Amino acid sequence: MSSRTATAGATENDGRPVPQRLLAAATRLFAERGYDRTSVQEIVEAAGVTKGALYHYFGSKDDLLHEVYGRVLRLQQERLDGFAGADAPVERRLRDAAADVVVTTIENLDDTKIFFRSMHHLSPEKLKQVRAERRRYHERFRALVEEGQRTGVFSRATPADLVVDYHFGSVHHLGSWYRPDGALGPREVADHLADLLMRALRP
Repeated sequence: MSSRTATAGATENDGRPVPQRLLAAATRLFAERGYDRTSVQEIVEAAGVTKGALYHYFGSKDDLLHEVYGRVLRLQQERLDGFAGADAPVERRLRDAAADVVVTTIENLDDTKIFFRSMHHLSPEKLKQVRAERRRYHERFRALVEEGQRTGVFSRATPADLVVDYHFGSVHHLGSWYRPDGALGPREVADHLADLLMRALRP
């Protein structure tokens, strides 16, 4: 299938571009059935495209899995870079970043749950790439903690690495308990967890 034909099919169904339709279909099916029990044929049928269209945009099923999480991580990295580089006191920058990763995780909870449940299916090369991308995010977040500790704004009683693990442990646990119809909305959960982090760092 030529790139022209693949692109031309982008508006045949719901008007979304083919890659978005494929990702939406893959996310739904991976969530419902599991990555390993979902076939490429089922994904393309759900997206309303051909296998040729899928392979035009994604080289394999694990490319889809990689992108399900990759798009969330890219969003979070872009937003963290914005918070970290802002002209504001370090405590404000860290709190904004700490709350934002909670909100963006909840807003993309299916994507993150699917990925952490299925990441062992990725090829070693893709798994290495994802881990490097996540490490970059955590290192930028840790740099804010270290900046505050170095300048005396935050307590140095707990190593910065453990502070980061503490917060992201809570973030990664969201998929096991958060419900959209629960008592707390995304922003409320984000505020609670960010405040817990800031209290833990108080001198």
